[in-house]
Amino acid sequence: MELPVAFTDYTRSFMGAEEYNKLAEALGGEQPVSIRLNEDKLGGSSFSLFRASFRPVPWAGTGFYLPDRLTFTFDPLFHAGCYYVQEAASMFVEQALRRYTGDVPVTMLDLCAAPGGKSTHARSVLPKGSLLVANEVIRNRSQILAENLTKWGHPGVVVTNNDPADFSSLTDFFDILLTDVPCSGEGMFRKDPVAVSEWSPENVDICWQRQRRILSDIWPCLKPEGILIYSTCTYNTKENEENVRWMRDEFGAEVLPLEISADWNITGNLLSGEDFPVYRFLPHRTKGEGFFLAVLRKPAGTGSPNLTFATANLNSASVNQTSVSADTRRKSRKPQGRGAKNTGISKEQLAAIHPWLVSSGDYEFLLEGNRVSAFSKSYLPELSALRSSLRILQAGVDVAELKGKDWIPAHGLAMSIALDPDAFAREEIGREQAINYLRKEAVVLSEAAPRGIVLLTYKQIPLGFVKNIGNRANNLYPQEWRIRSGYLPEEVLELATING
Repeated sequence: MELPVAFTDYTRSFMGAEEYNKLAEALGGEQPVSIRLNEDKLGGSSFSLFRASFRPVPWAGTGFYLPDRLTFTFDPLFHAGCYYVQEAASMFVEQALRRYTGDVPVTMLDLCAAPGGKSTHARSVLPKGSLLVANEVIRNRSQILAENLTKWGHPGVVVTNNDPADFSSLTDFFDILLTDVPCSGEGMFRKDPVAVSEWSPENVDICWQRQRRILSDIWPCLKPEGILIYSTCTYNTKENEENVRWMRDEFGAEVLPLEISADWNITGNLLSGEDFPVYRFLPHRTKGEGFFLAVLRKPAGTGSPNLTFATANLNSASVNQTSVSADTRRKSRKPQGRGAKNTGISKEQLAAIHPWLVSSGDYEFLLEGNRVSAFSKSYLPELSALRSSLRILQAGVDVAELKGKDWIPAHGLAMSIALDPDAFAREEIGREQAINYLRKEAVVLSEAAPRGIVLLTYKQIPLGFVKNIGNRANNLYPQEWRIRSGYLPEEVLELATING
């Protein structure tokens, strides 16, 4: 790999020649493949088999390195949310969440969340009863985020599409902030040649300034004594240690330690003259890509500070680009009240779908047109506050849509762990039928399959709904999520194959 000369000179200056040479050599080496299993969908036997057969990611309880890359596009269990393909080093976020959340439910914001690796991970690690708000400022990426969180299946999630400045009214709202900020992407050089071609010292400067604007916008939303997790996928100290030092000095934040094993080979602070704890992953030391993380706590008993970092002082118009788009959205956004419009759906009609969810009494069923979603009653005040300020794409579980006199269950319900397993007739299908279904093609059911709504399963895992009308079954898989490739590899390696 041919690295930019300026990157080589700068990185060597703070790493030292020997360490840098090892890094440069690793960047030309093999890229490890890692996944995280969804313990809400896979049984304990699956985890036992993986632990016996594959190398675990040591800092992630459900993470594993794969000996070979799976054929993810054509693996039904991938589409069913049984696992997420995630870079191993970034799974280290789990250590911060486990160390500083405890057992009490929390409200967490993943600010720059797309495509959803850290959000799905956080949702699995957070204490029971917690609420996760996953946000992405770029519209098309926010749709991908919503899709991945839907497939992961946890009901305690709100997905938003906003600039960090849009959260300004939510003062002291969140217990935890995860800010995996946009960066220069040096840690992705091995995976993404575009990151190499786009790198420049000027872009690094734009990035660290943009990062401080983001942090200034969102810091007031953190409760006193709340935790901010700061992370990047880059190596340089400007976007890493220097930003942490800036938060410490500007916000009065306390930089917190994590308990790590020496066997993990994680590197610490590389900033001369500073000894606050930070955690840096280098691919020649750890099996994964480049990653940086620090944990900071907001001071107790203090209001949100009068932040002095202003975007007007930045030297590039591109830093303000997302703020301009956010201002445009605020002018055009219609208020979103908690109660959606009721279009004549009766209480009796609504009651008919309550049994589709386990513990349905814990949820408020919200109407929007002819669509119904279910959201935890415990967090209705928080949802109302979020809707007053933000553009919400999804909240809780999409349950159903009323078409004529019939309820058609939403695909989100099939994916959700809140689905009552006995609510619908089930039909187990094989791999070929599963791929046909995921392509939104015709699916042939057995003669024993009942008429009406049928939940298809693959390896006993819910895959989605069809409506059986006798001579054929209407495929209810979301059109926008379908497998678009007409190509089918001669050999397909899927999770079910390597998992026995």
